[in-house]
Amino acid sequence: MSNCKNMRAKIHSALNDQNLRGALGRFADAYLGARAKAYQGRDFEKLRQTIADRKGSSAQRMEELAQQFKKNAEARGAKVFIARTAEEAKKYILDVALANQVELVVKSKSMASEEIHLNHYLAEHGITAAETDLGEWIIQLAGQRPSHMVMPAIHMTRQEVSEYFSKETNQNLSDDIPLLVQVARQELREKFLKAGMGISGANAAVAETGTIVIVTNEGNARLTTTLPPVHVALVGMEKLVEKFTDVGAVLECLPRSATGQHLTSYVTMITGPTPSNLPDGTIGPKEMHIVLMDNGRTKMKEDPLFSQALQCIRCASCLNVCPIFALVGGHVYGSVYTGGIGTILTAFFNDFDDAGELQNLCLGCERCKEVCPGKIDIPKLILELRNRVTAKKGMPASQKFLLNTVLPNRKLFHSMLKIGSKTQKPFVSDNKIRHLPLFLAGLTEGRSLPALADQPFRDQLYRLSKPKQPKAKVGFFGGCLVDFVYPELGKAANKVLNNMNMEMVYPLEQACCGVPAGHLGATEAHRRMAKQNIEAFEKAGVDYIVTVCPTCTASLKKEFVELLKDDPAWAKRAEDFAAKVYDFIHFVAKQTDNGKQLGLKPLGKESVTYHDSCHMRRNLGIYEEPRKLISEAGLELKEMQWPDRCCGFGGSYSIRYPELSQPILEAKLDDISSTGADILCTACPGCMMQIGGGLDKRNSNIKTKHVVELLAERLPD
Repeated sequence: MSNCKNMRAKIHSALNDQNLRGALGRFADAYLGARAKAYQGRDFEKLRQTIADRKGSSAQRMEELAQQFKKNAEARGAKVFIARTAEEAKKYILDVALANQVELVVKSKSMASEEIHLNHYLAEHGITAAETDLGEWIIQLAGQRPSHMVMPAIHMTRQEVSEYFSKETNQNLSDDIPLLVQVARQELREKFLKAGMGISGANAAVAETGTIVIVTNEGNARLTTTLPPVHVALVGMEKLVEKFTDVGAVLECLPRSATGQHLTSYVTMITGPTPSNLPDGTIGPKEMHIVLMDNGRTKMKEDPLFSQALQCIRCASCLNVCPIFALVGGHVYGSVYTGGIGTILTAFFNDFDDAGELQNLCLGCERCKEVCPGKIDIPKLILELRNRVTAKKGMPASQKFLLNTVLPNRKLFHSMLKIGSKTQKPFVSDNKIRHLPLFLAGLTEGRSLPALADQPFRDQLYRLSKPKQPKAKVGFFGGCLVDFVYPELGKAANKVLNNMNMEMVYPLEQACCGVPAGHLGATEAHRRMAKQNIEAFEKAGVDYIVTVCPTCTASLKKEFVELLKDDPAWAKRAEDFAAKVYDFIHFVAKQTDNGKQLGLKPLGKESVTYHDSCHMRRNLGIYEEPRKLISEAGLELKEMQWPDRCCGFGGSYSIRYPELSQPILEAKLDDISSTGADILCTACPGCMMQIGGGLDKRNSNIKTKHVVELLAERLPD
């Protein structure tokens, strides 16, 4: 089975697992409130900047700090081995076990040991490794791998756990949680006493003192590191920090970001070996071995873009807010490490090809970036990973033709869409496409689609009015959806600009913003479209450039600069172009004192609920302006519970993965309906298409409108 087909099969299985969906969905909803409460009174931005600065600095000095740690830890009686590869780490641990005639190993939670498949390796050499973290033990009994970096058994119900415990203990156990915990305690206690070696991980390794720091919610880590006569700590080199004070921000953020707790039950700091209980009841010397493992980490450090991933503190907050992870879990969205960050770590620590299909699961909502205490731009790294996968494996001929030939050529694209507007007619009713035949049927399963406009916006320009003596020329970037699907948004924008005594200018040479190409890994096509658009608006001689699509805004304002920064002929032109670019709603709010100077006239008593599009809220940071404009228009705003929760559109994502896009949309529609609002308002044409189509499919009376339409409707003709 190909990787793609195998991925589809896993997705299908996960989506049909109601226990999995229920467990992940409940946690995802509860986590948002718990995390917000846990950070009350804390300056999260300051904390994450501290972590990013200190962890980032330590990562760049990784090899130097490893030597410093080794020197200081060994001065306190520990033995430190620096393993360059997974094989070196495994062999060292095995040699220590064999030298001490170890038959049973107890382990506390260690993702690094999962990374190198240590349990399997020890078993091949006749040594039993028993997991003692409750979640890890459950996973071990089930013969599975962890589905979450902090809560490895989050995907399992207590009924399933009771079945595994019953089988292990030869008892008929109920699913009473306190009972199951007590059974686990009894079963594991004997293992602690019999084990010849304890293996732990670490959340930090302090170079100046040779100390390892372990953060846990269970007492098993302390038993693992103290009871057996030999303790081995397997620590990834990215856990190194220079000073003891560098650990503080990590300890503040880790529990809050991981589970919404203010603090964890145990913070254990170990500096050198401590005396051990020997089998004869006496106290004797204890061996402590610390394996500092590279296994791709120095390679990541040397990569200018991906080195920031070494700032990860393994809190898994990115998983907790990921809409895709909440649907399918880590057994689908992950290899050893899970979710978006897991995809990146997998590419460097395990196998680049393992990350190839995983990176396609990222929806690009950017929520992970917003909550990451290491300040890692995970979406950007996912896109770069996609670029590298595409560069290595290529892309289908049909995608090449679309991205390299059709999208940059507006005339060709225009002609093809004119043909499409005619061939769609058998499927169009009330300007909606509600059913498509054969292999296209999935596109309209949970939503209708808007019909292509009879006349694209560019063909309606001659009918637009203009102010006689405008105070500014505003270049309007239509984007694909406004030009060919929602020309009424362009007309509404023109009406608002006229009211502001500004002239709309629409360069016909403009092309697609390039996001479809960039998100599919076609960087060169994106770069060509950037140059084409810059040139088109330079020729137009405009004072400002606006668009009603925040995804286009982000591409024009940020991505063009990034794409062309190393091109001497284009870098400055891209910066000058970007300096003129505004999202239309932000531009209007800024120019009119949040709409007060527009002279908006209320129309009745309709209520509105507002959906924050992902790019608008998280990429552009525009949140208050649309709400202030809605208020100025005399509309009652009814906030939904999670207004910035993704609608599942993601551009081409809803076409490539409709089975994932649809349940995300359904959750958003439920949030909208629960407000009782008359209008769903957003500032993104893509979200309009997704949400509007979903509401139409439900036969809802809720209207879907862009903010610019609300403004234009309340202006005099």
